[in-house]
Amino acid sequence: MYRSDIGIVSAGTGLPGEAIGTAALAERFGFGTPWEHWVNTFIGTTSRHLAIDLETGEARATLADLGEEAGRKALESAGLEPGDIDLVVMGTATPDLLMPATVNQIADRLGIDGVPSFQLQSGCSGAVQAMHVASQLLSTGQYRTALVLGGDVCAKHVVPDADFSRLPPAELVNLVLFGDGAGAVVLRREPDPGAALLRGLFTRLVGLGREPGQTLAWYGANRTFDRPAATEDYKAIEERVPVMAVEVLKELLENLDWSEADLGYLLPPQLSGRMSTLIGERLAVPHARQITRVHEIGNCGNGLVFFQLERALEAMGAGDRAVGVAIESSKWIKSGFALERT
Repeated sequence: MYRSDIGIVSAGTGLPGEAIGTAALAERFGFGTPWEHWVNTFIGTTSRHLAIDLETGEARATLADLGEEAGRKALESAGLEPGDIDLVVMGTATPDLLMPATVNQIADRLGIDGVPSFQLQSGCSGAVQAMHVASQLLSTGQYRTALVLGGDVCAKHVVPDADFSRLPPAELVNLVLFGDGAGAVVLRREPDPGAALLRGLFTRLVGLGREPGQTLAWYGANRTFDRPAATEDYKAIEERVPVMAVEVLKELLENLDWSEADLGYLLPPQLSGRMSTLIGERLAVPHARQITRVHEIGNCGNGLVFFQLERALEAMGAGDRAVGVAIESSKWIKSGFALERT
């Protein structure tokens, strides 16, 4: 596990439009009240933000739009100018284009230039992977300040005029599970006193011989819909993610010589409202305050960790400790991080 004293100086987030409740989705797709009750009971996500107009299918925001908003907020909160950034890293599963990379589009809009930039193609662990890469580069001493971004626009895979009544349950889940959003943090080597330090951080591929729990197709110029754009093996995710989350928490605590009693905050994986609650219970740290956002903003993939961090940074006082866990089900990646406010 990578041990770190890199500081998280600030965070920022971006969401498209107003929150869309499950009742509005049920009405739009013609599912009715029973479907709404099913979503509330078994998915537990009550609202989400979407980057498309559900009536017309027109895009209301791109990932670059949301990343720019999040990055600008993070810079302003840190009291930094674009020229203060030495490095930009982004994690996403849904870039706007194959080229130019969305991270570079965002950097251009923010006025960041002349620095290394990296875009990682990854699912829900991508935020942690991006922080991992940035922290490693900062620790070399070549760079002092990094802007780390993550987010996804999943609504681009929704076809508004589709016959939703014919979709199998595995595809219907995706209509309510996902939302769109982006987040950002500023990381700094040798931060000012009072910063939240990344005490530990790791990512690990554990998918050898395992079937993917999620797939996301790329159709390119010849986009067709003879197969679904997004698929979920929800049963496999329900079975494996809680187990992996417990393993991540245990490893982080053991390597840092922390105990569960040391934790004031817990940032559990954010698949859905119901799953986050179940995973939080499985992690069994009852005295730690859980920070979860997925029930109100939907699963916005690589953005979610940053939404959690935004709340954590606001809440943590001197001496407080927190652990965050993110699990990617596409090919099964475990990731986690530990924070301590100095």
